[in-house]
Amino acid sequence: MAATPSAVPESTGADERVPIRVLGGPTVLIEYGGVRFLTDPTFDDPGDYPSPSGRILTKTAPPRASAAELGPVDVVLLSHDQHADNLDHSGRALLAATPRTFTTPAAARRLGGTTEPLTPWRSAEVPRPDGGTVTVTAAPALHGPEGSEPVVGEVTGFLLTSADLPALYVSGDNASLELVREIADRYGPVDTAVLFAGAPRLAALGDALLVLDGEGAAAAAALLGARRVVPAHCDSWAHFTEGREHVVTAFEKAGLADRLQLD
Repeated sequence: MAATPSAVPESTGADERVPIRVLGGPTVLIEYGGVRFLTDPTFDDPGDYPSPSGRILTKTAPPRASAAELGPVDVVLLSHDQHADNLDHSGRALLAATPRTFTTPAAARRLGGTTEPLTPWRSAEVPRPDGGTVTVTAAPALHGPEGSEPVVGEVTGFLLTSADLPALYVSGDNASLELVREIADRYGPVDTAVLFAGAPRLAALGDALLVLDGEGAAAAAALLGARRVVPAHCDSWAHFTEGREHVVTAFEKAGLADRLQLD
């Protein structure tokens, strides 16, 4: 599905008010309203990780910071738990030390503990240190083509909103631009989008995309009207068929390169 680049909202200082740090793979630290959110924690060393389907996922690079170096995390935003490139052994240990984790109903059933299930468009409130609140809303996501759920399982994205802060979207392992359009219709323009890319593919699904490629990430940014785009999930794993350079090229081609935050 093609997308026409939309006008970029004027800067609101969100880069300073909402710092974001990509730690490798899908793991991103987001400080929003004084609350420290972490996406899909993966802190294990490089190596091979068998999946329940028998597929071997190979991690090729260590995280840019260890869980200990990162310090306390208030909330984990977990796209899903069934694949090691989104939740590894160290990530599971981190969940046990984190006060709240939002994820899919299926993952919450499997993980237990402090996990809280959110179905699409359902929200939960997180208190801010200054007395305000952050609203966490589950955004629909599809980890592959239509009908792939029995193979790849349930996944989710997230939206963060608060009274005095611009909206922030975390895609999770989503491959559907139709769902991005639906999110944009409800919440757009979204100031900041953390977009998972990397273009992983699965032979069992005809080599269809399981997560956005660079071109799809650029189309998603245009649909959302995002002023700032932080690409994640495009390094550190051998099964990703594209890297960050593909995202940069796609954004340059779409005339959106100035929206990328790559540090």
